[in-house]
Amino acid sequence: MAISTDESNPRICVVLGGRNFIGKSLVLQLLKSKNWIIRIADSDPSLNLDLKEQDSLLSHAISSSQVSYFQVDVRDKSQIKRAIEGSEVVFHIDPTNSLSENTYHQYMITVQGTKNVISVCRESKVKRLIYNSSADVVFDGKHDICNGDESLTYQFANIFSGFKAQAESLVLCANTGNGLLTCALRPSSPFGPGDTHLIPFIVNSAKSGLAKLILGNGTNMCDFTYVDNIAHAHVCAEEALRSGVTSVAGRPFFITNLEPVKYWDFASLILEGLGYQRAVIQLPARLVQVIPVIVNYFPQTMIHVLSRTRTFNSSQAQNHIGYSPVVSLKEGAALTVQSFSQLAEGFPREQSKAEKVLGSGRAGRVLLWRDERETFTYFLTLALLSNWFSLPERTFISSVAKILLAVTVVLYGLGRLSSPMFGLTVRMINPSHFQVPEATIKDLFISLTSAWNWWMRTLRSFARGDDWSTFFQVTISLYLLKLLLSLSISTVFGLVLVFAFTAFFVYEQYEDEIDRVAKVSFMAIKSTMGLVMRNLPAPIISILDKYQVLCSDEGAISMNDWKHED
Repeated sequence: MAISTDESNPRICVVLGGRNFIGKSLVLQLLKSKNWIIRIADSDPSLNLDLKEQDSLLSHAISSSQVSYFQVDVRDKSQIKRAIEGSEVVFHIDPTNSLSENTYHQYMITVQGTKNVISVCRESKVKRLIYNSSADVVFDGKHDICNGDESLTYQFANIFSGFKAQAESLVLCANTGNGLLTCALRPSSPFGPGDTHLIPFIVNSAKSGLAKLILGNGTNMCDFTYVDNIAHAHVCAEEALRSGVTSVAGRPFFITNLEPVKYWDFASLILEGLGYQRAVIQLPARLVQVIPVIVNYFPQTMIHVLSRTRTFNSSQAQNHIGYSPVVSLKEGAALTVQSFSQLAEGFPREQSKAEKVLGSGRAGRVLLWRDERETFTYFLTLALLSNWFSLPERTFISSVAKILLAVTVVLYGLGRLSSPMFGLTVRMINPSHFQVPEATIKDLFISLTSAWNWWMRTLRSFARGDDWSTFFQVTISLYLLKLLLSLSISTVFGLVLVFAFTAFFVYEQYEDEIDRVAKVSFMAIKSTMGLVMRNLPAPIISILDKYQVLCSDEGAISMNDWKHED
């Protein structure tokens, strides 16, 4: 449907939620039509433009007073009235967040806030109210929806979609024909630049390694909607209501890109654009629901969403409000990938604690599974070596000798081969691979010298008897070494191998949780030690207190001096 323009008599519109994902795109489309004075209303105290908006159409519109900003909490009618009064149309885009943990707060924003908006619109004689709803209001999370239309009844997978359904029904019931005209738009799976839900979820899954899992059979279809198309649908709906199209007022409309696609194909399109590997491992949805690690990351409702078909029929929107996508799915995906370049694989990011310990070299890359193929190659090679040393009737020395013999034969054979063989080129080993740089030898000797000096200082401390902390550390370490040596070499090697290839990776994924458990455990141990100390006999407590006072003077008084004084 064509949008008429009248630059000589611009009208006033309000975009409630004008600084969220969809609201920003809608504001830009309204500016491009050049026939609106726009009031942006949102919960932030002021309109803070990001770097991309510093010298943009929006910033120029603000300078020319075509755009103004109002801080609005939709729970407060007076703030809503200040922003809406005198306007002709209100676009209501509330920030429903299905990941929020504050259910009451979300209810007050979505349901009670929408009630307040409707009430103020009536009081202020606003002519049209368009609500941005969601296709999730008809999805129960358990059954597929194939080409669903507006005849579907309300049902939802979580309480936040339920709030959205309540708000939508309030808006549609508020339609009064000659008074306030309303309609609701139901975009399916919005995405695009500025997305704070779908795209970050897909990328975070890739970083955790779970994006390689296909939940279900991988054939479930989904309708995704690029954000500019959603904004365009709002403009079309406003034009239809203003033109008096009776089949629009009081009705909802599904909005999609009109290009249903397999969910996992779309996710792979985003991931591959950002440099991540696409999903390759299929897991039945029922099996996924009983795997604790996956259930913790993908809640039950999310597993249903990722494994069910959800496609919708947008013919009603096409026929009645004149909607058709202005950006194709492929083009929208490319623009989205470009806008999220900071999330791309290899983009500089804050180092995890595991990375700081292992460094940024090959060891860190392998043990943190940055490249699964490389890591698996190293793991398989080391596992084969472990198995080689554990073969029966073979000592450690004989195993090493056989390996050296095999390496010698291979190297000599490569040296004797001619470069071209059967049309193939045999690459020669560069002599530099057999040379150890002088700096490496120097660093090695410095490390050995430092280790030797540390042990000498430790032994000297033991001789004086003035370092209980080091004594206990060394004693416990030697006891653990004794336990390890009591095991077979293959068992020790296997334990070390499994620990190295799992511990750092798991710690990086659950760093905050593990640190929290460690902190609580340390505090519990400290409290237990304090309880034990308080229940020791008085003479022992007196001796320990005296020892602590004497040792606090940076070692100025040795244990021998203390004994001599006694």
